[in-house]
Amino acid sequence: MFKNNKYPKTLLLSAAIGSVGLGLSFQASADQYSDAAKKWVNEAFKNSTLTKEEQMKEMEWFIQAAEQFRGMDINVVSETIATHEYESKVLAEAFSEITGINLTHTLIQEGDVIEKLQTQMQSGRNIYDGWVNDSDLIGTHFRYGKVMPVEDIMNGEGKDLTLPTLDLDDFIGLDFTTGLMASSTNCLTNSLPTFTGSALTGSSAKT
Repeated sequence: MFKNNKYPKTLLLSAAIGSVGLGLSFQASADQYSDAAKKWVNEAFKNSTLTKEEQMKEMEWFIQAAEQFRGMDINVVSETIATHEYESKVLAEAFSEITGINLTHTLIQEGDVIEKLQTQMQSGRNIYDGWVNDSDLIGTHFRYGKVMPVEDIMNGEGKDLTLPTLDLDDFIGLDFTTGLMASSTNCLTNSLPTFTGSALTGSSAKT
């Protein structure tokens, strides 16, 4: 199609350079998240029953599972207590750096959490993407039809986003946070990615 052979060569050379550049971009991106994971494992997640190698193996799983959601913005809310302050200031930042998902964890008073939560359940209007609230509200969630069994999520649409090494027995409170359906949990996630596991919390031990 070209009278002068330099055009195909130029096009091929451009395509080759573009492909190499794209490959380097993917590699740099992968290194970015792996480097972040190493930093958090070495600096913040030291108190763990897992070895560093086991933690990094789980971190690599998180990085790969999050790839399709990178750049997504997620807003989570909880009441202002020490546990949630740690989640907001430390774990939210770790999650964002390791996965590439922009997570904002807002802290407000308990009464405001309940009020906004009920407003969202009643109206269907998305105020926050995720909620961290007290287990004694599980009855309220059930009456609004907002309860789903954890097993259904883990074995269904959330299977590819559930850490293979996750063990529900590692979680505290299962005996008193079970509603009318066995092993149920409060869900108001609006089809958000649910990455569940021990590496991001730095521990898989029973507490």
